[in-house]
Amino acid sequence: MSSTGQETTPTPAGRRDGRGEARMVPRAQPRSYYGRPVIKPPAWKPEIPWYLFMGGLTGASAMLAGVADVAGNRRLARNAGLITLAAGTASPVLLISDLGVPARFFNMMRVLKVTSPMSVGSWILLGTGSTAAVATAHARLGMFRRAGPVARGLSALFGLPLATYTAALLSDTAVPVWHEARRELPFVFAGSAAASAGAAALIVTPTAEAGPARRLTVLGVIVEGASSQLMEHRLGELAEPYHEGRSGTYAKIAKALSTAGALLVGIRGKHRRGAVAGGALVLAGAVFERWTVFRAGFQSANDPKYTVRPQRARLESRTRGGSP
Repeated sequence: MSSTGQETTPTPAGRRDGRGEARMVPRAQPRSYYGRPVIKPPAWKPEIPWYLFMGGLTGASAMLAGVADVAGNRRLARNAGLITLAAGTASPVLLISDLGVPARFFNMMRVLKVTSPMSVGSWILLGTGSTAAVATAHARLGMFRRAGPVARGLSALFGLPLATYTAALLSDTAVPVWHEARRELPFVFAGSAAASAGAAALIVTPTAEAGPARRLTVLGVIVEGASSQLMEHRLGELAEPYHEGRSGTYAKIAKALSTAGALLVGIRGKHRRGAVAGGALVLAGAVFERWTVFRAGFQSANDPKYTVRPQRARLESRTRGGSP
């Protein structure tokens, strides 16, 4: 290591200084042309992290409503269904706002393109929202007596892919910290979505009927935290954006809020004040978690080393394996 902090390596044999010692020269660091970013960050507005949060909340709440309905917990099923409907209505509004022109959203609905996560996700969102509306009308107003129970089941069925498809949406990009985390990111989003759904239901449901929501909240926080740790461990150096800059700040806030909220729900969740306070903390933590992932992607796209080094590692791996 040189006095300037640069990594150094000896020059080839035969190239020595006047004292006969091998000279040390800086080893080339992975950089792009003139140190500029190799890829462009996504042209996404601040509405997108909120869209990621609302999509997860919609999907997990739909599943919670379906399970509660089967278990005979009508109050929890109705409340989770209302959350599904509210979050499912906000999601396309946020997406349309990001697109800038409403016609772009409706154009996406003209064709189902199975190779496009955005196209598939838009159709899943539409299916979840429409079935949740029918199920809620049946539960609250007594309408659609035959279609209501079927709609509740379909809404829960759509819920699982909706809670995780946004992870596929991010992983399908060239942004290093998203693409390289394609194995763990769906579990991170699934855990965060489950915690959000449980927390939201806790806030609006009497504690006597909110047992499943309490368990879902704590379990979701555990799954999200464990998946995040596993993701960062496997990413290695590529996980640096999660600990630096604005993303690092958001990550610390998200972990603190989610952990405090889960502990409060676990310890005092059977009391109304503890349930409401704990649920609010977990919801806030889930929001910051989506902002963490969002900002980390932009930070990794703006630094060329996060693009060049994984490419070189894959090339060296193929070379060692005898691939051309």
